[in-house]
Amino acid sequence: MKNNWLLYGAFLLSLSISFAQHGNKSSLSIKKIMQGDDFVGHLPSNPQWSLDGQTLYFDWNPEKAQNDSLYAYHLKSAKTIKTDFETSYSLPSTNGVYNPDRSLKVYSKRGDIFLLNLKTRGLIPITQTEEYESAPHFTDNGTKIAYRQGKNLFTWDIANGSTVQLTKIKSAKSEDEKSAKDQWLYEDQLGLFEVLRERKKKKDNAEEMKKRFEAKGPIPLDPDDKSIYNQRISPTGNYITYLATKSPTNKGTIVPHYVTESGYTEDESTRSKVGNEPYEYEMFVYDIANKKAYPVVLDSLQGLDYVPEYTKDYPDKTYENKNRLGYIDGPLWSEDGKYALLDINSNDYKDRWIVLLDPKDGSVSLLDHQHDEAWIAGPGIGGYDGGEKGWMPDGKSIWFQSEKTGYSHLYVIDVSTKKIKALTSGEFEIYDPRISKDKKRWYFTANKNHPGDRQFYSMPIGGGKLRQLTQMTGSNEVTLSPDERKMAILHSYTNKPTELYIQDNPIWARSTATAKRITNSTTNDFNAYEWRDPQIITFKAEDGEAVHARLYKPSSDVKNKAAIIFVHGAGYLQNAHKWWSTYFREYMFHNLLVDNGYTVLDIDYRGSAGYGRDWRTGIYRHMGGKDLSDHVDGAKYLIDELAIDQDKIGIYGGSYGGFITLMAMFNAADTFKAGAAIRSVGDWAAYSHGYTARILNTPVTDSLAYRRSSPIYFAEGLKGDLLILHGMIDDNVHFQDMVRLSQRLIELEKHNWEMAVYPVERHSFVEPSSWTDEYTRIYKLFQESLLDKK
Repeated sequence: MKNNWLLYGAFLLSLSISFAQHGNKSSLSIKKIMQGDDFVGHLPSNPQWSLDGQTLYFDWNPEKAQNDSLYAYHLKSAKTIKTDFETSYSLPSTNGVYNPDRSLKVYSKRGDIFLLNLKTRGLIPITQTEEYESAPHFTDNGTKIAYRQGKNLFTWDIANGSTVQLTKIKSAKSEDEKSAKDQWLYEDQLGLFEVLRERKKKKDNAEEMKKRFEAKGPIPLDPDDKSIYNQRISPTGNYITYLATKSPTNKGTIVPHYVTESGYTEDESTRSKVGNEPYEYEMFVYDIANKKAYPVVLDSLQGLDYVPEYTKDYPDKTYENKNRLGYIDGPLWSEDGKYALLDINSNDYKDRWIVLLDPKDGSVSLLDHQHDEAWIAGPGIGGYDGGEKGWMPDGKSIWFQSEKTGYSHLYVIDVSTKKIKALTSGEFEIYDPRISKDKKRWYFTANKNHPGDRQFYSMPIGGGKLRQLTQMTGSNEVTLSPDERKMAILHSYTNKPTELYIQDNPIWARSTATAKRITNSTTNDFNAYEWRDPQIITFKAEDGEAVHARLYKPSSDVKNKAAIIFVHGAGYLQNAHKWWSTYFREYMFHNLLVDNGYTVLDIDYRGSAGYGRDWRTGIYRHMGGKDLSDHVDGAKYLIDELAIDQDKIGIYGGSYGGFITLMAMFNAADTFKAGAAIRSVGDWAAYSHGYTARILNTPVTDSLAYRRSSPIYFAEGLKGDLLILHGMIDDNVHFQDMVRLSQRLIELEKHNWEMAVYPVERHSFVEPSSWTDEYTRIYKLFQESLLDKK
């Protein structure tokens, strides 16, 4: 009997394996590739040079420990060692602010402030407190360091080490106004009684003396029922600037946790939905010498009264946006404290103003105005702080990035003449620009050779010919040594995960510079498989545009005439490139699919990164428009050019990719016979404000955009087999979104769909068991819906 039970158990195990593989002919298994880094290898990250440039530190985990550790590669010995805790703890931050002659660097780390002497390499902890200190910068002509602690500004004297609190946020006013009756009674009492008059006089004198003492203390800042942020003091120490913010009350969403340590359901409060009331921002200048605060005047900004074009679709609706001012970043002071720069966004994301601030009276003069009918963005543009920018070495010009030509490029403007000059141009984009230590040249990354190939370049400071400094095709993330003579390169290729290399900077090298690899991170199991290098192709969209895509083709002896189209997430992201993808599990899954005869197409559809402004904004006011038609055109390419059976095309993706999958299954049902929608947006009105309002405006102001962009309104179009997969504690795309869609499908009496839920997963899955279950179900869907159906 015991042997019978053993045989029965073995039979169940074989059934489980059969279900997981479902006819899998590949040497890869879903369970194996879904182990993530444990299968691929733990890759190096965060390279940082020592101050003398003789050691390269980086995070790594070749031992498969629970977390990465700090490793050090020593140039002289060419050996790599794991460092100890003290080395990791005391390593200076890579970020920070320099004094004008770059002899000192101040930075924050773990909530404390440190001063690093770059000549002696001495390190001084300025603060060692339980409070959180941040935003250090030099002031008083380089003799002091200012920083924020809590909501107040402090300075630390470099010469004597004394600390002074500069500002103090006033408490809310608590005195209540007296009614007419109480005021009469108060005055009558004082008139009747001498003792009350004498006591009041003493009290008033004491209050006056208190005010005189307080005037010698920290500068009082009146929040006026607002929150105060971003206090800074000018390099000369004459002016303090701060941002006063009024936060609206926006209702959040509750995400219940069902699998908990307590055994009880626990609620998590998460983001609100799109359509928030905007934050109100106002910047102030405090003149220290004259002890007065005044607002920065921004009401004359060019285009501030702009009414968006889309409002013409609503002739019977009055458009209201009483204050379009969004976040105000800055000021960014010139080193000599002569000029101050502000970078301002509109709260509808359609305008960016770069202005010069006159701290004497709070007035501004316009330097550059960027406007986009869709939304301001692109590499180095449109972040919370407006975008990349800085002062040129001459101290009277600034640099910034703009999509003026349709691609993100470098520009400079003279703040006196207001003359703008383009430093770079062409149908490519600039990433992470920085000025060299000797201030003679630029360094930046660009996709000049191909949209999916990023190389590191130098260029003369005033513009001119670009010189390519890296040569390995793919992604090259460069960290220069302190003297800029060596480059640490995090390099990867399509089928080769990220490794760390060291190369001489060709600008200084006497001979041809070649990159030396110093890490080997991939596992034996990963190396045992011959990973494909998918072809980067283009196909023509219905409007004539060329669409880039990765194409994986099976050998003719296994080709099954079925195809899968993968849809990357995020919308503004690139995946048809030549480096190791952040979607590396999907990349490995595509290899498994090709081993089983599938053709796989991975498209950089409209809205993807790397192709300029028009491609980026191609989804404005209609997600599920051109981005979906690009996938339909991709399917047509597969049928016409690769002889794929038109009845054997499936589609899948996560997040934005899940959204496109839903739209494909509902609105292109005759093209796609099966789809797997992972952590998908079903209704854009339920997503976050910062992302969605840029692309679709808001549901109240532009309801048409939301109706034509949200899958839940098109669910009646479902014909093929749909698999929905979602984490139940997803705090990005809420599980509620798919619960609402499932109710819609039930009411429409649709029966060809299933939903798999993952109780302990957020938007980005963590557990290998969840990844394995998810992709086992996806593989099974395609096998049964595309191959097994007659």
